[in-house]
Amino acid sequence: MTIRQPIVSVLGHVDHGKTSLLDRIRTSSVAAKEAGGITQHIGATEVPLETIKTLCKGLLKEQQIKIPGLLFIDTPGHEAFTTLRRRGGSIADLAVLVVDVTEGFQPQTIESLTFLREFKVPFVVAANKIDKVRGWVRHAGTFAASYAKQNADTRGLLDNEIYELMGQLSTHSFASDRYDHIADFRATVAIVPVCAVSGEGVPELMAMLIGLAQQFLAQKLEIKSTIGAGSVLEIKEVKGLGTTIDTILYDGVARKGDFLIIGGETPLVTTVKGLLKPRALAEMRVERQFAPVDEVAAATGVKIVAPNLEGVIPGSPIRIVPHKVDVEAAVRELRKEVETVTFTSVNDGVLVKADTLGALEALIKILSSNSIAIRKAKVGAVTRTDVMEQRNVAEPYNKAIFAFNVAVGEDAADLKQDVQLFAGNVIYRLVEDYTAWTHTRREELKMAKLNDVVRPGKLKILPGCVFHASRPAIVGVEVLGGIIKPGYMLVKDARSVGRILQIQHEGANVAEAKRGERVAVSIEDATVGRQIDENDELYTMQSKENIKKLEELQALLTNDERNVLD
Repeated sequence: MTIRQPIVSVLGHVDHGKTSLLDRIRTSSVAAKEAGGITQHIGATEVPLETIKTLCKGLLKEQQIKIPGLLFIDTPGHEAFTTLRRRGGSIADLAVLVVDVTEGFQPQTIESLTFLREFKVPFVVAANKIDKVRGWVRHAGTFAASYAKQNADTRGLLDNEIYELMGQLSTHSFASDRYDHIADFRATVAIVPVCAVSGEGVPELMAMLIGLAQQFLAQKLEIKSTIGAGSVLEIKEVKGLGTTIDTILYDGVARKGDFLIIGGETPLVTTVKGLLKPRALAEMRVERQFAPVDEVAAATGVKIVAPNLEGVIPGSPIRIVPHKVDVEAAVRELRKEVETVTFTSVNDGVLVKADTLGALEALIKILSSNSIAIRKAKVGAVTRTDVMEQRNVAEPYNKAIFAFNVAVGEDAADLKQDVQLFAGNVIYRLVEDYTAWTHTRREELKMAKLNDVVRPGKLKILPGCVFHASRPAIVGVEVLGGIIKPGYMLVKDARSVGRILQIQHEGANVAEAKRGERVAVSIEDATVGRQIDENDELYTMQSKENIKKLEELQALLTNDERNVLD
C-alpha cells in the first residue's frame, strides 16, 4: 500500500510568525537542494524526506521511515484549516501551533487550539521568537546546539517562558513539555523552541513532525483508493482559463478527462479539462505561470480547470472518478456528506451561517459541545429570510443568528431588532458573547416575570399623616420591607383593607416605593378609623398562586422581600 505525505497546517495568532516560519521551512529546504530541494504545489509546499534528513542532520532515528515527506499548506491560519475539510474533520493530518514565546496565548491561539481539539488533529507547538528572550544570541542550526551556547540567565528566562506555555496549555486540558523532556508523545504535546528568522529549532520541528507521522499516522496515510478525494481551497479567475479551483487532494488520483464532482446542496458534475502545477519554484502567494500535467496523486495541491465552476464554495468536498458509471455513487456520497453539515431541523434552535463548509462544521461542533441547540446551518450571507425565520422560534434564547465570516445583508440588518446577531471571525468569541447575552436575557425574562407578580411588601401608616380619611383614603406611610406598587391589594390581620391607587413622593407620582422610603399613598375602599388607622402595619396581599410564583423567583427577591414573605 502506498503511503502519502502527511498534510501539515500552520496555525496561530496574528504576528506570532506563522508566515515567517513557513518561509523559513521553505528557504531551509531550498538550501538543502543537493538532496532534492522542495516541490511547489498549488496552495502547498512539499518537502521530501531526503531534504528533511539533510536538514535534520542526524536528528531522525535510523529506523526505516516510510513517510515520503511533508506537505505544508501554504496559507497559514485557521481560515485555511477550517476550509480544507474532509468528512468528519480537517484534511490536515498534523498541525504546527505557532506561539510567540514571550507573548503566550492570544485570542487566535485559543481559537486555533479549539479547532485542533474539535477536529482531533495532533499538533506540535512552535515556541517562536526565542531571539526576543533577553540575552539570546542567534546561532543557525538546531535549537539544542544554540541553547547550549547561551548563558545560564538566558537559558533560565527561556525555560520560564516555556513553563508559562505549559501552564496555558494545561488550562485548555493539554499536557505538554519541551520536546526533549517527553517520554510519551501520545499523551504529551511537544513544545519546540524556534526562531523563524535564524532557523534555530526548525530541524527539531521537522524531525518531530516526521516522527509523529511515522509513529501514529502511518495507517491513516495509506492511499486507499484510485478515486480522487480532496477539498477546494480557493476559486480563482485565471486569464485565458476562466474560473479555476485550487484544490488539495488528500486521497487517490486525478487525471485530465476524469469526471469531477463537487459537493453542495446540489452536487456539481463536470469534467477535468486541465490540471496545472507551478512551472518553477516560486513564492506560493504570488502570480506565476503554470505547467499542465496529465495526472496527479495524493497528497498534492493542484489547480483544476473545468466548466461551470462559478458557484463553487471554498471548502467544498470533491471527488474525481475516471468512469461515468462511478459518478452517481460519488454524487450520493457528497450529497450525504454536505447534508451532515448543512441542515434544517424541525427542532427549536439558533441559526448558524458561515463562509465555508469547514467553518460551518467547526462552528456546529463547538456550539454543540456548549449545549447550544441548532435549528438551521447553511453556508452563505445572512438574509432577510434568515431573520424572519428566526423571529418565529419559540425559545427566546434561540432568537439568535451566528454569522461566522459572512456578510449581513442590509435588508436583514434592518429587521434584526427582534433577533440577536453574533457576527465575527473568532468562533469562541461568538460563543462567549452568546453566553453573556443569554445570561442577561435570562435575567431580563425573570425580571419581566417578577413584574407580573405581586411583590412582598410591608408598610406602616405614620401617625399624624392622615391627609384624607376616605374615597380614597390618603395617608403617609413608611415602607418597612419589600416593595409596594399602585394596584397592589393591602391586608391587615389577613383581611383585605383596600387597593393602592397612587404613590407620591414629594408631590410627584412614583411607580413604586421600597424599604426605608416615606411616601403618600391613596387607598381605594379604605376609611381611616374603620379598616385602617394610624400606626397600622399593612402587607401586600399574597394569593397561594402568587406565593408559588414568588418561590420560583426567590433568587431575584431582595433579603427584606424574603423576610416579609416569611
